[in-house]
Amino acid sequence: MEPCPMTSLIRTVEELRRLYEQPEEPAVRKCIAKLDEHCRRFIAAAPFVVIATFDGKGAADASPRGDPPGFVRVLDDTHLLLPDRPGNNRLDSLENILACPHVGLLFVIPGIRETLRINGSAALTADPALLSPLAVNGKAPKAGILVTVREAYLHCAKALIRSALWKPETWPDKSVIASPGRIWADHVQMGFDADVLDAYIAAEIDKTLY
Repeated sequence: MEPCPMTSLIRTVEELRRLYEQPEEPAVRKCIAKLDEHCRRFIAAAPFVVIATFDGKGAADASPRGDPPGFVRVLDDTHLLLPDRPGNNRLDSLENILACPHVGLLFVIPGIRETLRINGSAALTADPALLSPLAVNGKAPKAGILVTVREAYLHCAKALIRSALWKPETWPDKSVIASPGRIWADHVQMGFDADVLDAYIAAEIDKTLY
């Protein structure tokens, strides 16, 4: 693959703004600084959220989080609590939050074309009083992500309309990409057998969700 040509780069806000019109007033005013009833209902119905974090050098990371609808707990008008479920123990998001508290959240509800965006700051908690209500199958998370809301707003449906994300007839066959075992075997370069990895994933992943 040829290297990406780094030409005609936009380097200033002035250059960028010459390409676009100014946002209309409703697009600016839609951003609120608290979780109103609409935000609370959206969060309660959402089984999936993506959290963006940054390390101490400003490098970005985005991590998917999912559970039954309502798994993100609204504590009050300006605070949310996300459980940290078992994963691969890299702790990318959690370590990033310790280095840089700024976070962005994107809440998604299947079948709903709009998304809810929340920006703010985050801290980590291991308080049993906060984490116990988030237990699933009797297992509370070891830690939670406590988010202080700075901005909340509904994002329009254009991205999901363009992608036809909720239309099953547009979904590709799974063979369009390699299996997870094949991808991981090729990426880690540790001599793993892809078929063995796929068999392990199929047998074990549902046992380690919580």
